[in-house]
Amino acid sequence: MARVESEYSFKGVKTAYLEAGKYRAVIAYTMGSSVLRLRDEENRIDVFRYKEEITAEDIDNTAREIWGLPTLYLPNRFDRGVLKTSDAVYNLPVNEVDLQNHLHGFVQKRSHKLELCEVQGDKAVCRTSFEFDETDEMYACFPLKFKISYTFTLSDEGLKQEIELESRADKALPVSICTHTCINAPIVDGGDPAQLTFEVPIGKRCILDERCLPTEELRELDDYDKLYKSGEMKAVLHDISNDMYTAEETTLDGAPFYGVIITDNQSGRRIINEVSREFKFWNMWNDKGVNGYFCPEPMTAMINSANLSLPREVSGYAELQKGEVFKCWQRFEVI
Repeated sequence: MARVESEYSFKGVKTAYLEAGKYRAVIAYTMGSSVLRLRDEENRIDVFRYKEEITAEDIDNTAREIWGLPTLYLPNRFDRGVLKTSDAVYNLPVNEVDLQNHLHGFVQKRSHKLELCEVQGDKAVCRTSFEFDETDEMYACFPLKFKISYTFTLSDEGLKQEIELESRADKALPVSICTHTCINAPIVDGGDPAQLTFEVPIGKRCILDERCLPTEELRELDDYDKLYKSGEMKAVLHDISNDMYTAEETTLDGAPFYGVIITDNQSGRRIINEVSREFKFWNMWNDKGVNGYFCPEPMTAMINSANLSLPREVSGYAELQKGEVFKCWQRFEVI
């Protein structure tokens, strides 16, 4: 049985509520279409960072990027705010003052439109969107019209998110998309965060400089890096700070799998985050490891990708012409 509510009040914010099988999801379309909660009621698991006492105002006063599942367009860092496309140069505001970078774009900070919220058979579905044009204050420094849409489908197979970026601009629209995936630690109610490990199928390490920007060096994995590949990397209680890698394939229960596998070694439960092949990189971060969450972030392109001298097939950077659409997807399931 599936159920939806299109104007569900969650922490005083208007959201879309989805229910299907053992899963419950809350999509905050007025807060950048972030998934503020994804819960497996049967196994008492919160997939994304969640605290009952935290209000929507608390989330905005810290940062929307460190709660739930926010999707970022023009994610991570651009050197001194400069973004060079094939036919123009744009200067974004430097909002990471200590490192002199532009950080994470602005789409997650906007109120989005709820286009659809309905039951489709045994699935609960909602679609949200944001249209960027000259009415937005950022248009003065980034005059490229676009529409970004998200379709969320909740079913017995968990939550699937499909993303579409459509160019409505007369010049090249840069493409780089990431979700700042904030996984709860612990995942199980009352669990031990020290028992959380995760596997990330990685290829080479992308070396970053002191400003967290790629040096363009891709390095072979050392013993520390290989903890991600073996699934032995502890999720929290130690500092993970912008470990960025190229993405590869692994296996899940004997079958090919492209994504991250998170294991609670205490309960034996796992969260899988399967992603589409458009996501070519993983960036790992856990906010010093002491704040109850960690972020395995799938990225379609490297940090600062528009400004790198690397070939696009290496950096992942892409551009759209007017009318073109870029698509990608990911899925979360508890097994």
